[in-house]
Amino acid sequence: MRLHRNLVYTTIDSLNAVFNEGEYADKVVARALKKDKRWGSSDRKFVAETIYEVVRWKRLYAEIAEVKEPFNREDLWRMFSVWAVLRGYPIPDWRQLEGTPERKIKGRFDELSKIRKMRESIPDWMDDLGVKELGEALWTKEIAAQNQPAKVILRVNTLKTTKENLHSLLMDLNIETEFLKDQPDALVLKERANVFLTDAFKEGMFEVQDASSQLVAAFLDVQPGMRVVDTCAGAGGKTLHMASLMQNKGQLIAMDLYESKLKQLKLRAKRNGAFNIEYRIIDSTKVIKKLHEKADRVLIDAPCSGLGVLKRNPDAKWKLQPEFIDNIKKVQAEVLENYSKIVKPGGKLVYATCSILPSENQEQIKRFLTTETGKSFTFVKETKILAQETGFDGFYMALLERKKEI
Repeated sequence: MRLHRNLVYTTIDSLNAVFNEGEYADKVVARALKKDKRWGSSDRKFVAETIYEVVRWKRLYAEIAEVKEPFNREDLWRMFSVWAVLRGYPIPDWRQLEGTPERKIKGRFDELSKIRKMRESIPDWMDDLGVKELGEALWTKEIAAQNQPAKVILRVNTLKTTKENLHSLLMDLNIETEFLKDQPDALVLKERANVFLTDAFKEGMFEVQDASSQLVAAFLDVQPGMRVVDTCAGAGGKTLHMASLMQNKGQLIAMDLYESKLKQLKLRAKRNGAFNIEYRIIDSTKVIKKLHEKADRVLIDAPCSGLGVLKRNPDAKWKLQPEFIDNIKKVQAEVLENYSKIVKPGGKLVYATCSILPSENQEQIKRFLTTETGKSFTFVKETKILAQETGFDGFYMALLERKKEI
């Protein structure tokens, strides 16, 4: 087990892009992996995992390395050396790693690991907010679970294949998957692999979608032949799942503020063989008003803090700001107020977020049900998913039913 100079240099360049140039880690990793076509799977794995690890543990490593933001290249090397020592790599005699204080690093790690915000490597404000909303014991467990790397979960596209068939096809490519109890469309990868290069992906047999996210479409109880509206469709992971559950029968309207996201969804839908989807950009209030009381089912996959998906987006810990959370709660309330009017009497609505904060979830629903619009709905049920309980993303879903007119 030794460090290779070209892989480490790429890692340092990538960390500079994330920490100093404001780029998103997933985009930086994707670019880094294209750098050298000669790299094998273990090289690519090293680069991707190391970038994510240092991003995930930024505060802890910076504290141990005694460096402060903005990080210069020397600081990044010092943080990298902390990662290498804690992972048990022998330190090579490179100029940038000269004088790495191995014993001191291990001692500082033991010492700082006693303090939760250091051990879990999060900003002070996030630690305070987590305790305030979830309580000390629950937050301690949840933030530890959120720091575990996310598993890769596939959602089988039942318009094109079955779970058993896809499992066999991938097995032939030496990609091992496991079924997931109580989730009919999910396959879990035993080890990370670049599944996007497979013919099965190119032919639209599956999408990559976390297990928690896969629960939303079923929770909404969509059926073939219905008129369903996905009001915050984005790039459309849940839209595509609903299309498959509807067996391409009925009308599925995918809406979003951003045309670029809907363009992405169109490409995915074509690959998936999902052809009952219509696309509408929300460029005025008229777009919503035209649909008032017209839909059997409405999904509001609301914008949120994303504090349930830190596993897969560790850089969100550093990009997220407390004022963003205050503002997003106002957006959530507006979205509930406006988009709920699309549900017809007797129809159903799901409000979902990938947040674990009650103030973005059950408290939003409670408040909505006291408003004039909300009074025409009945609360049916809710599901709260925590990473510490499932190992998957943190999620929330509430199912409401619009009262039938008398």
